[in-house]
Amino acid sequence: MISSFEDRLLSALRAFNHILHAFLAIALVLASMMVLWEFTMAVVHSVEINNLAHGFLQSLGTLFIVWTLSSLISAEINYVHTGVFHVVVFIEVAMITLLRQLIVEPVRTATAGQNLEQLTDPWHYGLLLASLLVIGILHKLVTSSEKKGLDHELPGSSLPEARQHDL
Repeated sequence: MISSFEDRLLSALRAFNHILHAFLAIALVLASMMVLWEFTMAVVHSVEINNLAHGFLQSLGTLFIVWTLSSLISAEINYVHTGVFHVVVFIEVAMITLLRQLIVEPVRTATAGQNLEQLTDPWHYGLLLASLLVIGILHKLVTSSEKKGLDHELPGSSLPEARQHDL
């Protein structure tokens, strides 16, 4: 009796989890489409006001968001396909976010008419660069340990043939 209840509960939880992942996939696609629209409008606006340099940098910031969404969509595809979610996705998203801040924030500060001290705050940019360095080292450690884990699995042929081909 308890075993059948647990089986039904697990089946219900798996079905609910599939529904949640379908919702996440749809939300990521919609968010990507909206960000691409924002990118297009930023380019058109910068051409209309003849301020291509500022428009380019603002658009570049929007493309960083597209890059983040693309990473999340790839992770979702991988999770739905294999059932495995890699931690490196969160590290990459953090890295992309910091890079975006380093590029877009000075442009936003300069165009807002703020003074030069706010534009070149050494503590702020130092912390951003230090964070980027730490996340870069963490990314290297995680990806190299994942690679070593895959290298150990290959000789035993425990991976399916299609998976080995992808490596």
